[in-house]
This record gives sequence, structure tokens and C-alpha cells, in this order.
Amino acid sequence: MKISTKGRYGVAAMYDLAMHSEQGPVSLKSVAQRQMISEHYLEQLMSTLRKAGYVKSVRGAQGGYLLTKDPANISVGDIIRVMEGPIALVDCLLPNPEDKDCCERAGICVTRGVWAKVCDSISNVLDSITLADLCREEKH
Repeated sequence: MKISTKGRYGVAAMYDLAMHSEQGPVSLKSVAQRQMISEHYLEQLMSTLRKAGYVKSVRGAQGGYLLTKDPANISVGDIIRVMEGPIALVDCLLPNPEDKDCCERAGICVTRGVWAKVCDSISNVLDSITLADLCREEKH
């Protein structure tokens, strides 16, 4: 499994909003500059995060983006799933109700349980780290 720039930059952008949340709406330009992300690409990421309900946009001269939830209630795992989709190392672990038999070996596969445990471990770690945790780490 490889996290793309969508996932990495999505986490960085959300972290930036959390770090600057006391200042009110945060401009896309300032996030792009601080995180060294293309403003155009960041617009696309914010659109995905807005549709998922994690950020809202405020129009006007003092406009920008705000988190819709407390940073303590947004995990890195939440953001990664919104940006990347399900966390799965192999296709047979993807949640796909229409295709229960994506692999003819699924019922006899010795290694499927290994990949499931690895995915669970990754998910547990990502879900255990919140934006508030990242902000606390930065302040120390």
C-alpha cells in the first residue's frame, strides 16, 4: 500500500487548518504556502474534504476554510479514507458487496488472514492519531 499525494497533502492541509483554527477562516493561499502544496491541487483536495463534511468554506475578503469538527474528533485514518478510499493491501479485503468472490482462492488462501491483520494494524494506528495529537506534537 502506498499513500499518494492526495492522502499526504490532505492530512497536511487538515493539520494546517487545525493549527490555525483560532484565527478564523484560513485562506487556501496561506495553507498552500506553509505546506508547499500547489494552490490549484489544494483546491481539489479541499473540495473532496468539504464534500465529506470535514471542512467548510467561508466566502468573502476574510474567507477561507474551517474545520467542521474539533481536531480531537478527526483522525488521520478518517482523512486517509476520504482521500484514498478503503485501507486494503490486497483486493480481496476491499469492501465490495457486489463481488464477494474477487479472488477464486479467497476461501482457501493461507495469506489472506495475514493481510487482514496488517490492514487492521495500519487502520488502528491511523485511527489512533488525531489532528489534535499532531498539533500537540508540533507545539513541543
